Amino acid sequence: MTPNVNIDKATLYEEDFCLWLETTAELLKNRQLENLDYDNLIEEIETMGRSERNSLKSNLVVVLMHLLKYKYQPQKRSKSWLSSIFEHRRRLIEAFKTSPSLKRYYQKVFDECYQYAVRQASIETGLPLEKFPNTSPFTTEETIDFDFLPQDN
Repeated sequence: MTPNVNIDKATLYEEDFCLWLETTAELLKNRQLENLDYDNLIEEIETMGRSERNSLKSNLVVVLMHLLKYKYQPQKRSKSWLSSIFEHRRRLIEAFKTSPSLKRYYQKVFDECYQYAVRQASIETGLPLEKFPNTSPFTTEETIDFDFLPQDN
């Protein structure tokens, strides 16, 4: 595909995102940098980074929340909880494989995500917030360790 450089770049971005992506990729492959839609390209690259970080935080909150439920409501443990813990750990580990720098971000946001997980666990279990520790009883390593499950409280 030879990009049509006569197309208004901003209009193409707004009207046909997939064609804009294809055109942008072709322009990059052909080193036709003067024809790139830099503003939208920069925005998309920044958005991709934010999306990866948001996904990491979301998966981390789910793992922590289910680990808390597993620890503080042992009588209600289910295969569904175990499956959720496994799936969200898998997503985190895959993210680290494709973007190793996310591991630093994981360390950075761990405590923040734990606070969200406590609130969500409290809502889902009906247990008061005070039942859960202020800091995570799980290490960052335990949280993504497929073999780790917390002991009963």
